[in-house]
Amino acid sequence: MGLTSNTVLVLAIILGVLLFAATVWFWPRLSGRTWRALLGRIGLLLVTQLALFAAVGLAANKSFLFYGSWADLFGQQTSMGKVVDHSMSTKDIKVVDKQSLDVPGGAKPQVGGQILKVAITGPKSQITSPGYVWLPPEYFQPHYKNKNFPASIVLTGYPGTAENLIKGLNYPMTAFKQAKAGKMQPMILVMLRPTIAPPRDTECVDIPGGPQTETFFAQDLPQAIQSTFRVGKKPQNMGFIGNSTGGYCALKIAAHYPQTFGAGVGLSAYYQAADDPTTGDLFKGDDRLKKRADVLHSIEHKKPAGTSFLVTTSEKGEDNLGDTKKFIKLVKGSDRVSSIILDSGGHNFNTWRREIAPMLVWLSGRMQA
Repeated sequence: MGLTSNTVLVLAIILGVLLFAATVWFWPRLSGRTWRALLGRIGLLLVTQLALFAAVGLAANKSFLFYGSWADLFGQQTSMGKVVDHSMSTKDIKVVDKQSLDVPGGAKPQVGGQILKVAITGPKSQITSPGYVWLPPEYFQPHYKNKNFPASIVLTGYPGTAENLIKGLNYPMTAFKQAKAGKMQPMILVMLRPTIAPPRDTECVDIPGGPQTETFFAQDLPQAIQSTFRVGKKPQNMGFIGNSTGGYCALKIAAHYPQTFGAGVGLSAYYQAADDPTTGDLFKGDDRLKKRADVLHSIEHKKPAGTSFLVTTSEKGEDNLGDTKKFIKLVKGSDRVSSIILDSGGHNFNTWRREIAPMLVWLSGRMQA
């Protein structure tokens, strides 16, 4: 039974209800002052509380897909499986599975596009991460066989799973529908989570003596995409999208690497690196590295290079409203900034699903094949 299955959730709810009923039923019998009665009361309360918390946690995880499996929850690495498609694999991106989009005729890639499950290895960072690649139908059509496509990296929040971007946020389906409606150009989406050294939250930072996460996303990954798929090597050919932690990464890396990324999108992004038990010591006391990881500081000191930014927030429900408005004011010169500010919307999938379609249309207008 999978972590996100209905069966597990229903069993957890039933267990919680039964334990609650058992607590009510047995409480009079455990009302004595003996040590056995005391331990009985403590035990009943403890297991009932644990069951209720488990049910709530499973329900929240099923809704927001923080973890996709039991192994993911406990930080265990699992095999990526066997390679099934050698033709698209390169030394840096290995294709290990493929699936079609659930649309009429979608079994044919030239009709419904294709989603590739991949393992991506960075030669500079020495990091390997699983992910997914959305290839639009046009990529397989004879008319486009000699043409390049714009591409964008897409990151989840922390800890996230790459599957969130397919099942929870519907990136491939949304891109398919928007392109079919003529609202955006066909675009390759490379979908990952920012947690590439689990369970640590590296905040897309090159940690001294630790994981070189920024190098992976800013250098290794774009080069792997360009060498594996028909993607150009100019900034206007590559974008970076993310929500929450992924949005912070997208804005920061687009600001740091304008020679690589022509656009950066932060959905409900925050603007300073987190500092908590999941991150550990990211900077080893180096104030220069800490300032570099501050998006507002980076954009304030960025030399304008024609980079486009899109930031999103809401008047009610998000706590990044103030910093988002600061970011908008700091963008200058040939750099451009746009925003989506909802009247109300929390830090959740429902909010981001309301923003993804217009965001992709916006991004398409800033990128070239």
